[in-house]
Order: sequence, then structure tokens, then C-alpha cells
Amino acid sequence: MTVRSRPLSPHLQIYRWTITMAMSIVHRATGIANYAGTVLLVVWLGAAASGQEALNVVNDIYGSWFGQLVLFGFTWSLIHHMLGGIRHFIWDFIIGMEPGQREALAWANLIASIVLTLLVWTVFVWMA
Repeated sequence: MTVRSRPLSPHLQIYRWTITMAMSIVHRATGIANYAGTVLLVVWLGAAASGQEALNVVNDIYGSWFGQLVLFGFTWSLIHHMLGGIRHFIWDFIIGMEPGQREALAWANLIASIVLTLLVWTVFVWMA
């Protein structure tokens, strides 16, 4: 009896990266990040419920350059994940499943999330 070597499973070094692969991974990562961002919201609401002194401390932290950077990332994460969900909802109706259409929707998801995040921050943070 001879032992045949088993075939190796393909891995990321073999596959050519595509935008749809990257957006799938980013969609999962933003889902996880949204949990952490929700904790930030709960902390802020808890501080608001505790009183003005606690709220001032949290507002100072969130208003720092690092806090603003984290909140900007959370905003992008929320918008990107929402648009990714809409993209998957469109795919549920078997729309946009052709190779060129899949890539176009994935690029639109990425570009729109950046543009919408900048728009939200321009209107509600930087202009306020």
C-alpha cells in the first residue's frame, strides 16, 4: 500500500487579492470595531447620567486629538459597515453579481464611506 500525499489547501499566498476579498475582511473588522465604538457611546451616556462633572471629563477625553481620531474612525466604521450591509442586501436579490459589477460595488462602498464620513464630520463637527 502506498501513501499518497494529500493536496494542500490554497491559501492567501496563492490567491490574487481582489477588492471584494479586502472589503469582506474590512466588513468583518468594522463589525467588531462597532462593538468597541458602542462602548464609547455607553461611557458617554453613563457620564451624562452621572452628572456634569463626569460628563466634562469624558468630553475632555473625547475632545482631545486622540479622542477625535478614535471618534472619526468609529464614524467611518459605522458608515462603511452600513454601506457593506446595503451591498450585501443588493446581492441578496442577485443584482450586481457579474464580475465587473461586484468590483464596482465594492469600490463604491469604500469611496462612499470615506466621502460620507468626511461630509458628516464637516457638517456636524468641523462647522458646528
